[in-house]
Amino acid sequence: MGGMVNSLFHPRHLALVPAAGSGSRMGSGTPKQYLPLLGEPLLRHTLRALCEAPAIDRVYVVLSVGDQEWDRHDWSGLGPKLRPLFNGGASRADSVLNGLRVIGDEVAADDWVLVHDAARPCLAPWHIEKLVRTLAGCDVGGLLAVPVADTLKRADARGCAVETVPRDSLWQAQTPQMFRYQMLRRALESARDVTDEASAIEAAGLHPRLVAGDPTNLKVTFPLDLHLAEWILQHRES
Repeated sequence: MGGMVNSLFHPRHLALVPAAGSGSRMGSGTPKQYLPLLGEPLLRHTLRALCEAPAIDRVYVVLSVGDQEWDRHDWSGLGPKLRPLFNGGASRADSVLNGLRVIGDEVAADDWVLVHDAARPCLAPWHIEKLVRTLAGCDVGGLLAVPVADTLKRADARGCAVETVPRDSLWQAQTPQMFRYQMLRRALESARDVTDEASAIEAAGLHPRLVAGDPTNLKVTFPLDLHLAEWILQHRES
């Protein structure tokens, strides 16, 4: 598993973006990664942030087998780092694992893989820089996350609050989530029913490091989120 010999001393940083979902909660017939955001597909903003990051050597985007939208757009402006893979799965974990399997001959066991949500188009250069810098000497890896600030309620079947959940030590997971290629692949091979990569690493008995991000790295899930993403991208200082 993995092919570059000297990568132990000079590990590369590879981004992998699972983008095979339908985005049903957006209430649109178009998969949300292709919805327009400031005149471009949402996915282009996400991929541009990764392709322009000096620390990242290659960017793989995992698309559904029957993706009809990708070829309708010109992605050449994102440069030579980008490579589409048409082998997405039924779930996020399946798509990530399928992507890891197909690039196995191109990467080394100790290369870093940064898995990033297709629907997080507001990823900033400093998010990537902080994650890569903080985890450089880490044995396990980690993820961007934000400490929970709001009061949390647990609901019953009727949608009524039954208790307040202490928010101490609670974090909201974001992406990228950054782990060594071999470690991540093995973890996902063993834990398939997970919603993010850190959960698979945790299931293997390891403890990913939480790297403080910020709320501007939001995930577009509902229609209103598109407007929030527009505002962030338009008002962000470079």
